[in-house]
Amino acid sequence: MADSYIDPTREAFDLFKQLPRDEPINMLNLLRFNENAVYPEDHPNAGQGWSGARAYEEYGKTSGPIFQRVGGKIIWRGKMEVMVTGPQENQWDSVFIAYYPNSAAFLEMVTDPDYRKAVINRQAAVQTSRLIRFKPLEGDDTTFG
Repeated sequence: MADSYIDPTREAFDLFKQLPRDEPINMLNLLRFNENAVYPEDHPNAGQGWSGARAYEEYGKTSGPIFQRVGGKIIWRGKMEVMVTGPQENQWDSVFIAYYPNSAAFLEMVTDPDYRKAVINRQAAVQTSRLIRFKPLEGDDTTFG
């Protein structure tokens, strides 16, 4: 299996925090789930027999109110069907774009004590992921570039 990326590195998070905090951002999420959720032994959900997908559903349920409170919303989601260009081993179980009114809202969410409890479900669910910050751009919706 390729490298596993579940949480940001300190270096990547520091780069994120150096970017402007007062303008809207979009976060592209690419997720591949574990077949079986991998919880710490002392976690209440350990031993439930949940799939990674089920653990991610729990993450959505428990983190959703915080995401909404900071002004976040899902602006696009899709189901991957085929890798047309790129490594065939890069298959994703869940793909979506989350909008935040600014990066301060994202930082508020990830440092919220209740979010920190909820994120354990994400960590148990995800085999590997990519989280990419984008600055929204205006432009013609009918052309590339």
